[in-house]
Amino acid sequence: MLQAALARGTAGRRSVFEVFARRLPGGRRYGVVGGTGRLLDALEAFRFDDDALGHLERHAVVDGPTLQWLSGYRFTGDVWGYGEGEAYFPNSPLLIVEASFAEAVVLETLALSVLNFDSAIATAASRMTTAAGDRPCIEMGSRRTHERAAVAAARSAYIAGFSTTSNLEAGRTYGVPTTGTSAHSFTLLHDTERDAFTAQIDSLGKGTTLLVDTYDVEEAVRLGVEIAGPELGAVRLDSGDLLPQAKEVRALLDSLGARDTRIVVTSDLDEHAIAALAAAPVDAYGVGTQLVTGAGSPTAGMVYKLVARSDGDGTLAPVEKKSAGKVSHGGRKYALRRRNARGIAEAEVIGVGHEPADASAEVRSSAEGAEFLADRPLLVPLVRDGEIVGREPLAVARERHDRARAELPRTALKLSRGEPAIPTRWEDPL
Repeated sequence: MLQAALARGTAGRRSVFEVFARRLPGGRRYGVVGGTGRLLDALEAFRFDDDALGHLERHAVVDGPTLQWLSGYRFTGDVWGYGEGEAYFPNSPLLIVEASFAEAVVLETLALSVLNFDSAIATAASRMTTAAGDRPCIEMGSRRTHERAAVAAARSAYIAGFSTTSNLEAGRTYGVPTTGTSAHSFTLLHDTERDAFTAQIDSLGKGTTLLVDTYDVEEAVRLGVEIAGPELGAVRLDSGDLLPQAKEVRALLDSLGARDTRIVVTSDLDEHAIAALAAAPVDAYGVGTQLVTGAGSPTAGMVYKLVARSDGDGTLAPVEKKSAGKVSHGGRKYALRRRNARGIAEAEVIGVGHEPADASAEVRSSAEGAEFLADRPLLVPLVRDGEIVGREPLAVARERHDRARAELPRTALKLSRGEPAIPTRWEDPL
């Protein structure tokens, strides 16, 4: 596409590309934006070096003029997007890239590969932390995905409410808090379970977490409390019927005087399994496979489409495809979230070619005098004239997610399949 557009003289046309999802995967009621920070880092470093150019030339992928153009590639356009951690819905304009066609078109795979994966993980993580309530969730999925995806998954999970990760690289790179427990291999290494527990407690202290289901759970719990005393930090259950087993272990710990010893459960949990354990005396959930695979929806289904380009006199003209089942909505978009007087979201409002009418001018007061703005703008500047302006600490995205999820209607938090929690409404130009 780039080579043909350069040859035709259309590569320099001012163009607007948009990332959006036509639907929410898996019958989910809202999605969560993940990966914005990673995308900005990747965009800043996006270059065609000598090795890449040499490969393209040797294999005759593109011609000489295109190679020359790529050798000097620097993105000089503008990008807006939903803030990382924000909730989104079908057709939300999650990312808007405005630049020449040539500069913008080569970013499609970069943008989609980051946003589709990270948003899928963030959405699954949000559902899991919703089901967990006040109990912390620990990300433990590194062994179940690609080594680089594992780091990205830990980052997205943290944005959507997970408290810690077992992935030390995510801690080093992004500052995600890290934690972990021993594996069955550590117990099996030693001649007896007593030897294994003693070694772990001597090394890590009484506040450590002991894995107690290698052999007999009851015997292991008694042994752990005997060695560490009532100060034993936690025990981990990784198999069996977790609901009755957690109740039995809680009763046993209490009878042994270890009332403050916590119970951590793992074993292929997803949001539904977490919800099923709500009545169990569980203190934390360790989640692996289901999280890093999106709990059944490993991609967010986002697309990157041209929605406007300059015409003969330089005016941006909307363009859209008409393919059956894959219709796009042309035009530069603006978005806000419409909320009622109680601050609860009622609709995603998208203006085409103009900002939608803002009802925020009508400020309503509750009986307590607290004010609520009816509308909340969603798009924030990320890149201006090629310079990154939207980089932010991970904690900001985490806080944004908490606020965005809190303003959704209660139906959004249901785990069953259903329609999006709020409708998407278009305000087309007159």
